[in-house]
Amino acid sequence: MSITAAEVKALRTQTGAGMMDCKRALEESEGNTEKAVEILRLKGQKVAAKRSDREASEGVILSGVSKDGKTGLVMSLNCETDFVAQNADFISLTQTLIDLAITDSCESKDDLLAKNFPGSDITVADRIIDETGKIGELIEIGGFNVSKGETVASYIHPGNRLATVVGFSGSVDSGVARDVAMQAAAMAPVAVDQSQIPEDLIAKEKEIARDLAIQEGKPAELADKIAIGRLNKWYKEVTLVNQPFIKDNKQTVAQYVASICPGAKVESFSRIALS
Repeated sequence: MSITAAEVKALRTQTGAGMMDCKRALEESEGNTEKAVEILRLKGQKVAAKRSDREASEGVILSGVSKDGKTGLVMSLNCETDFVAQNADFISLTQTLIDLAITDSCESKDDLLAKNFPGSDITVADRIIDETGKIGELIEIGGFNVSKGETVASYIHPGNRLATVVGFSGSVDSGVARDVAMQAAAMAPVAVDQSQIPEDLIAKEKEIARDLAIQEGKPAELADKIAIGRLNKWYKEVTLVNQPFIKDNKQTVAQYVASICPGAKVESFSRIALS
């Protein structure tokens, strides 16, 4: 049967699939739009299965804050190539997903995947499968982290390969909040403060410091003291509130926040980056 250009365009608008894919699906379904949609979805599932062993190491990372300013989210939508990651439609899809996650208060990627994709009757999980079929690359939600506080700020580094959110206790000036979010992006801390560093990471760092001291010829009893000193220095390097503030290294991030917003403190942060 003959498939009109208008029918192909309508299916493309509905599904976002390529023109030729839509035409072939309509031909196979003999003009039945519902069946054509299923054909396209099945194609996406087949492509996803074929690409499941591939590595989605590229993508788009965005962050955002809820309208009440108390919840922030940073999320990555991963793909296989930088070419796809830079595509305006792919960036738009990522923004749609992060907006949905914030609006619907999703606490995890599983929560988001189960939501209905805006303007459709399919889930986000199915929409990602459809996109996989359309693009021909493995697509998946990578990082998904939520931060909350009385004030929350977000930062997206140019290029959409790095983003952060930071949560504060107390009311924090928007400029200060953004400065700290940028600090988290630039200096890659591992925790807000020492109390939030995993014990196994501390033990590993202490062992490395001790071994280094012994390699330098220090006796075992002195190596232990040297290791503690180096560990304390390491804490200042990797904890957000104790890092020197990048715009004024004479004060720490905690001191900077307190100097402008008395009583306010950094409570949490999330950072996602592509290598």
